[in-house]
Amino acid sequence: MTKLLFIFFLFLMGIFQSQVTRNDTILVDSAPPDSVAVSKVSETSVVETIEKANAPAKIVVKKLNPTKAGLYSAVLPGLGQFYNKKYWKIPVVWGAVGVGAGIAIWNQNQYKKYREYYIAKLNGTPNEFVDARPYLDKIALGNAQDRVKRQRDYAIAITGLLYILNIVDAVVDAHLYEGRKDPDLTFAPAVIYDDFGSAPPKTGLSLSYKF
Repeated sequence: MTKLLFIFFLFLMGIFQSQVTRNDTILVDSAPPDSVAVSKVSETSVVETIEKANAPAKIVVKKLNPTKAGLYSAVLPGLGQFYNKKYWKIPVVWGAVGVGAGIAIWNQNQYKKYREYYIAKLNGTPNEFVDARPYLDKIALGNAQDRVKRQRDYAIAITGLLYILNIVDAVVDAHLYEGRKDPDLTFAPAVIYDDFGSAPPKTGLSLSYKF
C-alpha cells in the first residue's frame, strides 16, 4: 500500500511539472559582437591633419605695381602716392613742388625786369624805373640781374630734384608695400635699455624678422 501511494505521488508530481511554463528564459536572436571594427588610418594622414590644424591662417597680401606708381607720379606729382594709399604724402608733395615752382617763376619774372632795366641803362633809352633811380648804374643793375638769375636756376634745380624724389618715393613705397603687410617682418618704435650700465632708457627703432 505504501509503495502504491509513493508511485501515485510521483505520477502527480510529473503531471504538475510538465504543465508549468518557464518564463525566466530570454530568447536572443543574435549575440552582440565582442569587438569593434576600426578602420585603419595611415600615419602620414594623421600628421598632415595635425599640421593643417596647427598651420596659421593664410594672409592675402595685395601687391602694388612699382612701375605704375612711378608713371603716375611722373604724370602728376602725388598721384603715385594716391595709388600707394599714402594719402598724407599728397599735400607734402604738392607743397614742396609747388613752392619750388613758385619761387622759380617769381625769380624768372624778376630776371626779365632787371634784364630790361640793364639794357635800358646800357643803351640810354628812357625807362620809368631807371629814370626814377638815377643812382643805379649799370654795374648795380647787372649784379641784380645775375643774382635773380642764379636764384631762378637754384629754384629750378631744387624743384626738379623734388619732382624726381616724388617719383622715387612712389616706386620704393610700392616695392615695400608687401613687406609692410608681412606679419613676420615688423619695424616699429621701441625702448632701448642699457643692461650693462646706468644709462637711462632711450627710444629707437626695432626691426624684427621671423623665419
